[in-house]
Amino acid sequence: MMPFRSVLVAACAASCLFLVPQDPAKADVFLSTSTDPLDPGVEVTPASVPPLIDRLEGLLGEDGVALQADSGTRDTMPKGYVRYDRDWLDRLPEAVGSAEWECLAEALYFEARGERLKGQFAVAEVILNRVDSARYPDTVCGVVNQGTGKRYQCQFTYTCDGHAERIHEENAWMRVGKVARLMLDGAPRALTEGATHYHTKAVNPRWAHTYPRTATIGVHHFYRSPSS
Repeated sequence: MMPFRSVLVAACAASCLFLVPQDPAKADVFLSTSTDPLDPGVEVTPASVPPLIDRLEGLLGEDGVALQADSGTRDTMPKGYVRYDRDWLDRLPEAVGSAEWECLAEALYFEARGERLKGQFAVAEVILNRVDSARYPDTVCGVVNQGTGKRYQCQFTYTCDGHAERIHEENAWMRVGKVARLMLDGAPRALTEGATHYHTKAVNPRWAHTYPRTATIGVHHFYRSPSS
């Protein structure tokens, strides 16, 4: 009987969606199967694509369960893959996590639940970029709660506006939870060019005149601190 790995490789050669270039130094690999040219998946270069067999085994899981697919889109994707597509996101399993995940999900819910999906990912990028910056706390919860307790002196208004924050929109919570899980699991920060700040179009903070704007997504402008 042919070993499982051999069967797996043979099957993939006939029908797998992965593209493996002959010469990785001369080609790009695209993992997106999106039919919307305005909203593709994130481009992945060959250097960031792990060996094919490792990815397949990771997708199939320890028990070798069947790989689910719907119209050419896999419901279980390699870690680090993301599509800014609500239908794709909704098919992912419910997200769970530690306190860091909960802090990020709550920030996305109260700051961006009404935004389009890209806007939610963009806000998550800002929070994680701050975690990576020496100018801010080095945990998600530390970043989100910085200044909390001082009315209107916090970094994220919902934590210090004096109003009790309650989660009432279950579907919105489920989605932002998945966004938070994807970002904490290493999804690319491909939308804001390292932004550390954002504000809605309805306000005009002083720092917006000195920080370079890196993106505008939905109702938010994004900026990168020059010293971040």
